[in-house]
Amino acid sequence: MQTPSDQQDRHDYPSHWEADVVLRDGGTARIRPITTEDADRLVSFYEQVSDESKYYRFFAPYPRLSAKDVRRFTHHDQVDRVGLAATVGGEFIATVRYDRIDERGMAASAPADEAEVAFLVQDAHQGRGVASTLLEHIAAVARERGIRRFVAEVLPANTKMIKVFTDAGYQQKRSFEDGVVRLEFDLEPTDRSLAVQRAREQRAEGRSVQRLLTPGSVAVIGVGRTPGGVGRSVLRNLKEAGFTGRLYAVNSAFAKDAKDAEGTEGSENIELDGVPAHRSVAAIEEPVDLAVIAVPAHRVPQVVTECGERGVQGLVVLSAGYGESGAEGRGRQRELVRQARSYGMRIIGPNAFGVINTSPQARLNASLAPEPPARGRIGLFTQSGAIGIALLSGLHRRGAGLSTFVGSGNRADVSGNDVLQYWYEDPDTDIALMYLETIGNPRKFTRLARRAATAKPLVVVQGARHSGITPTGHAVQATRLPHATVSALLRQAGVIRVDTVTEMVDAGLLLAGQPLPSGPRVGILGNSESLGLLTYDACVADGLRPLPPRDLTTGATPADFRAALAEALSDDGCDAVIVNAIPWVREDGVAADPETLATELRAAAAGCPAKPVAVVHVELGGLAEALSAATSTRPDARPKAPTGATGPQPRVPAAAGPDPAPTASAEPAEPPAEQYRIPAYPAAERAVRALSEAVKYAQWRRDAAEPGKVHEYDDIDESGTAERIAELLAKDDDPRGATLAPADAHELLGRYGIRVRQALPAPDPDAAAEAARTIGYPVALKTTAPHLRHRADLGGVRLDLADEEQLRRAYQELIDTFGKPAELRPVVQGMAPRGVDTVVRAVIDPAAGAVLSFGLAGAASELLGDTAHRLIPVTDREAGSLIRSIRTAPLLFGWRGSAPVDTPALEELLQRVSRLVDDHPEVVGVSLEPVVVARRGLSVLGASVRLAPPPARDDLGPRTLPGY
Repeated sequence: MQTPSDQQDRHDYPSHWEADVVLRDGGTARIRPITTEDADRLVSFYEQVSDESKYYRFFAPYPRLSAKDVRRFTHHDQVDRVGLAATVGGEFIATVRYDRIDERGMAASAPADEAEVAFLVQDAHQGRGVASTLLEHIAAVARERGIRRFVAEVLPANTKMIKVFTDAGYQQKRSFEDGVVRLEFDLEPTDRSLAVQRAREQRAEGRSVQRLLTPGSVAVIGVGRTPGGVGRSVLRNLKEAGFTGRLYAVNSAFAKDAKDAEGTEGSENIELDGVPAHRSVAAIEEPVDLAVIAVPAHRVPQVVTECGERGVQGLVVLSAGYGESGAEGRGRQRELVRQARSYGMRIIGPNAFGVINTSPQARLNASLAPEPPARGRIGLFTQSGAIGIALLSGLHRRGAGLSTFVGSGNRADVSGNDVLQYWYEDPDTDIALMYLETIGNPRKFTRLARRAATAKPLVVVQGARHSGITPTGHAVQATRLPHATVSALLRQAGVIRVDTVTEMVDAGLLLAGQPLPSGPRVGILGNSESLGLLTYDACVADGLRPLPPRDLTTGATPADFRAALAEALSDDGCDAVIVNAIPWVREDGVAADPETLATELRAAAAGCPAKPVAVVHVELGGLAEALSAATSTRPDARPKAPTGATGPQPRVPAAAGPDPAPTASAEPAEPPAEQYRIPAYPAAERAVRALSEAVKYAQWRRDAAEPGKVHEYDDIDESGTAERIAELLAKDDDPRGATLAPADAHELLGRYGIRVRQALPAPDPDAAAEAARTIGYPVALKTTAPHLRHRADLGGVRLDLADEEQLRRAYQELIDTFGKPAELRPVVQGMAPRGVDTVVRAVIDPAAGAVLSFGLAGAASELLGDTAHRLIPVTDREAGSLIRSIRTAPLLFGWRGSAPVDTPALEELLQRVSRLVDDHPEVVGVSLEPVVVARRGLSVLGASVRLAPPPARDDLGPRTLPGY
């Protein structure tokens, strides 16, 4: 009889276990199953492990692996015995394995659900978070194979490994016996283990971006010897920005006897524009942190290999000819990512615009930007070079500065999610602006955005919203959700979603320089009555509550503006002020100086720093510039609202005089002060729209401070539902799943306290009469044919049938109007209390995850698209806001004297549906239509449920980078 260790592999190679991961220091590694072909790699790896680490692994001196050991550690059945390796450059840096055991600790097979786990990490890679990452992946594999608990035996002196287990967040039991620490822990994810996993993910991904934005040395590869060209332009921008690290120019065409403006013929030390020049990265003696690649696409693989072998930490690939150029280019792009990650490097690009970091500790401008941005506190991410140029130019023109900029191009590797992870903890970034043409992982993006938005505003423009076409070069997971739904989900996560890059800049300027408003009440003042009325109308249209405009008349002086603004800001009934200004002439006939007005407005605003101020100017040249070049305060002097702050952020008025821009020779010891500016707009509508977004965001921040809770209901049968779902799925072989029969759907919903009103089939008049007698009059007769279902407007429903005579007459009318009963599929259902017809749906989207939707039945949701959406799981507060966020919500709350309906019952129903879908990922679709909400209670009249094998939940599994 064969033991498990003697059996041959029982499963094909599990390629879905392969994953690229980001480690604690920002580098990458690849995790994959160990195979029989890894014998030499395993031996080489073991030889590089210290004797101490070997002792900790085997509890005895173990200088080398025997042939039997090598076979045991490379032959796995992928079920009861599994081994994973972390690799860099194709070589092992760490291994982990589990062996299924029984209650006696002996080798076993299923149904045994316990396994012993052990790690070995190369000493040079300890402290990089390799073991904790491997634990996440081996735990996911074990759960897939039916293992529910790990056991680990560790020597007490091996404190690093004990910490790996204890810090993972799983429920554990610890004991000490025979000089060994025994750890047992369940593998079911807990709230703490998920929190630990996501905290590690944030630190690792943020660190990987930080390494790209704060390099100690940069090599520009592909620098031409003559002026012009991409590489030479980037080299020039790096020099002119005053990059604080070492800079190198690389071109294979450089000869050892080359000469240029600064080198002499025969010199071995070649320079190009004062920068050391080399023929390859390998020729550079000092470490290189970042390589900017500007060579033709066919030469990039060789360059990446040289960079990887030289230990370069990251790449910015400006080269084109990848995904944007068609199928062949997409193949090159996939191979580029694989190649770079195999060496532990991350990539911005290809087809990238570059990166900028204005910090005085870096002063990095490795981009093609025509003019460098000033230093500021705005972070900018774009997926388009053209939009990047427009945004950089627009912000520069309006006096705004940047902290960092990333132009990702095809974003084959580093994405907006990664940059968000960096910005979340970046002390130099107060607000994030993002232009996104695609969102590769919407579920993760909304999670990260929600967390980031609690600390700093995030303004997003989505390109290609309505074309339905993914921009060339972008590899993304397909979503079935319409843009409006994705937009609603982003707003739910606290994202300030605007439609144009102009609106992005407008909102960004207000949020970067002004405190958050504490409410929607807006004071309006200025020297033009007409402009004041336009501003008032714009406020009403955008949902603000404007106060009556105050007209200062055209004769108002700057001092009058100051007095009026100070008075408005001191009014407790005012949350923000918009100042309108048109040209005016002094009594002596000389046009007034806009700078004088700017000075007076700043002085008034300084007296009430807790309320935002915006200025609308018409043909007042110089006013916007004067306001944007206002006073300054140190960034750390401006108080920050804590996460979930409920009030506006105080503003510190600054002393006069802008800070000079840093130069290449400036001393970076003291960071320049952040400039406080009053934003100015050329149109009232633009100022109001920006203020409206700030008001909504501030309200979201206040709501996020009390996020609500997911209710536990005593009558929910979670385990019984899971068993029933498994039975139903076992009856269907279609991997795409199937829609349940009505009886099965109603039973499943009933296990979660969702009762569907009984409907009996009526294939003929006699059956209809019998069904009515069973249910009790009055009844409704309706068709369930797909083309007539839920279409009362077509006459397929007859209501309030009080007796058998009315029922038979209605039955005959249906047949005469629409056809034979076999086609109509009529049913009889008891009458529900009258109320408002609504629709509740839940669906699992492959990209966005589980989404709950709500709207009124009929034309409101189907024709007008008046439907609201929330990500599952839904809290009690989110259920309430979901109901109130549709435009037709007044119909539920007593519109025009009608009786309000039972919205608490509706909120409970929404939460029960949310729990069902969240608890059981096999439930991929639920539709309740109609749900009649009466004054007291509600009735679910129709329901359908769709089941399918559980989809991959990438955002809840072990940390991975998107696959290529």
